[in-house]
Amino acid sequence: MEIRPITPRYAVSPQITVEDVPAIAEAGFVKVICNRPNAEVPPMMQSDAIGEAVRAAGMEYEVLELTHQTMTPGNVALQRELAESCSGPVLAYCASGTRCSVVWALGQCDRMSTDDILEATTKAGYMLENLRPALDHIRNTGE
Repeated sequence: MEIRPITPRYAVSPQITVEDVPAIAEAGFVKVICNRPNAEVPPMMQSDAIGEAVRAAGMEYEVLELTHQTMTPGNVALQRELAESCSGPVLAYCASGTRCSVVWALGQCDRMSTDDILEATTKAGYMLENLRPALDHIRNTGE
């Protein structure tokens, strides 16, 4: 497991396992968000199994399966709400952490400049420069 902080309250990771959950709790996370569709992983890595372990460790667990087709404004807003509706740091995971980074980036356009958004994701190891036109569009139009 490789946790990559984007902000002090939002970090992303490639796929986690049940065995990773104690380290996630020990790192101080209060919520875990699964952005990976169950269809992409074997049963032992699906959201029910991970969620059960996360909740047993005393953290909140949310599922928002994301694909290119479901990266909608509504899901971007929902991810932001899920990430902000708790009292501490959030870890979002998917296959590589990229979807979690993209959905975060798209949700920050009303708060941060495009350059600042891309700098934050780049520092976390996600090169999202190809999102610049979309981020600029959202920032300029609110759409």
